Amino acid sequence: MPKLTDTHTLLLAHAAQRDSGSLFPLPEALAGTARTIKAIAALLRQGLVAEQEARVAAEIARQDDDRRVGVFITTAGLAAINANDGDGAAVSDVASDTDAATPRTKVSTVVALLERDEGATLPDLIAATGWLPHTTRAALTGLRKKGHAIERARRDELTCYRIVRSR
Repeated sequence: MPKLTDTHTLLLAHAAQRDSGSLFPLPEALAGTARTIKAIAALLRQGLVAEQEARVAAEIARQDDDRRVGVFITTAGLAAINANDGDGAAVSDVASDTDAATPRTKVSTVVALLERDEGATLPDLIAATGWLPHTTRAALTGLRKKGHAIERARRDELTCYRIVRSR
C-alpha cells in the first residue's frame, strides 16, 4: 500500500465522492497551492490517479492544443483509501465506459477514511464531505451509536479518529 500524506488522502477522498471520479474542481482549501500540484504529480506517478480526456469544463486540469485533460481517480486510488462498497468491490472504476458505479455516500466516505491505519483528522473529514465541523462530529457520534469503535489519538497537534477493528 502506498504511503499517503494528508493532502494525498484529501485529494483521493474528494475524487472518490464524485460520480465522475475527477479531482477537479479542487477543494477550496487546496486550490492553487504548490503543495497540491506536487501531491497530484505524486499521485500520477503512483498510478492512484490518471489523466484522461475531460468533457466537463470544471474537470479540466490542463489543455493541450484542442485536447482537454482531466485527472481522475483510478481503481488503485480507491483501494488506497479503502473506498469500496462493503463487498470489497471498488465503488467507481473510471476506466470503465459503463456508468453502473454504486453511488458513494458521505458516510461511507467517512467510514473509509476512518478505517485506514492512520485514521483521519477532523479537517480531513470536513474536506472529504463538505460538512461543517459540528455535523462531522455528529456523524462520528452516529457511527459510535451504530457500533463502530472509534478511538482518538493525536497527530500533528490535531485529534485523529480511527475505527478500531476487532481482532
